[in-house]
Amino acid sequence: MIRRKRPVAGACALLAALTAGLAFPAGAAAGEPTGRDAPKVNLLLDVSGSMRAEDIDGQSRMAAAKQAFNEVLDATPEEVELGIRTLGANYPGDDRKEGCKDTAQLYPVGPLDRTEAKTAVATLAPTGWTPIGPALLKAADDLEGGDGSKRIVLISDGEDTCAPLDPCEVAREIAAQGIGLTIDTLGLVPNAELSRQLSCIAEATGGTYTSVEHQDELTDRVNELVDRAAEPVVTPVAARGAGSCDEAPVLESGLYTDREEFGQQRWYRVELLSGQELRASVSVAADRAVRPDHGVLLRAVTVHDREIVRGEATGNGRTDVLSTGLRYPKPERDDDDSDKPAAETVCLAVTNSFSADSGVKTTPGLPLELTVDVVDGPDGADDVASFGLGRGWWLLGALVLTGFLAGLVWGWLSRWRVAVWRTN
Repeated sequence: MIRRKRPVAGACALLAALTAGLAFPAGAAAGEPTGRDAPKVNLLLDVSGSMRAEDIDGQSRMAAAKQAFNEVLDATPEEVELGIRTLGANYPGDDRKEGCKDTAQLYPVGPLDRTEAKTAVATLAPTGWTPIGPALLKAADDLEGGDGSKRIVLISDGEDTCAPLDPCEVAREIAAQGIGLTIDTLGLVPNAELSRQLSCIAEATGGTYTSVEHQDELTDRVNELVDRAAEPVVTPVAARGAGSCDEAPVLESGLYTDREEFGQQRWYRVELLSGQELRASVSVAADRAVRPDHGVLLRAVTVHDREIVRGEATGNGRTDVLSTGLRYPKPERDDDDSDKPAAETVCLAVTNSFSADSGVKTTPGLPLELTVDVVDGPDGADDVASFGLGRGWWLLGALVLTGFLAGLVWGWLSRWRVAVWRTN
């Protein structure tokens, strides 16, 4: 458990976490919404034998999915490159090894020909197995190249039947590649085990899980996800933290993603000029089963290992993400300080106290997202935090004065009451 050593700095964590996500300066080198390449969406549809079940608005799951796909294809924005991949659509036999290879690109990711895509969807019939893990790997390969947003929308009515290739582990491996790919999942059956597996896949990549039981719900949700892919997004840049500040990568303003193992510490560096302010925040996600009572610590440290400020957060297992932040303003140089360097190297150390029971995989590490924002510092000295209180000194002084006056009044009233009691 990480213990709090600087309560004042910790009190600033909420403010830092909020301010660190503000728009970055024009010169930001990472995490900018580029928009240079078209967004890509790969619809991954389960066509296994269980899709024959007729429990969605009086029709089969397959018929509902086809109708939803046709409406989605009609509504897909022109700028989106869309593809369709199937799993379990071609092999009807009982050979598990062959069934777990059954995934194919029904329509390649690229500029959408609506008529051709609809014709391909019309040929689908429920057939075989449910190789979700292998299909996710192939679907990720379909989206290779380009720096636009990438999204997989997985629609399934059953759990993966090709263990030990765990689809949740596959999703974590995809996320660990740092290619900015998001997997959203939709379940067609209100099943607890299916919900757990699809939720785990989505959470590993920052996606969403939705349970749908009606055809119009399926259509609306897939349309929403395709439209979301067309919206400008900030894509995190992969940054590999080091084991010490000396070897740490130098980061500019931007959004970065990394992986951190249980109990590990990762280091990053930021160059800060006099008169600038560093705002940083970090989020660590528990994308697998972890023990309760854990914490995340973010420290700003000098190159001489002197701590400047820290932010920390603790959790009890009720949330999947822990976030904290910090804020460090570097004052302007005085004339007397002209012999001192204008720039300062600030080392950012991210530490977690997550732990897991035996049997839980420790690799790849937990997803880590780091926001760095270097902005112009406050102009007035009164805007800079003084002993961690800043303008709170005014409030503290008012409270002290109020308490002093209240004590005088209460003492006078007490003496008056005692005098009256003695007289009577």
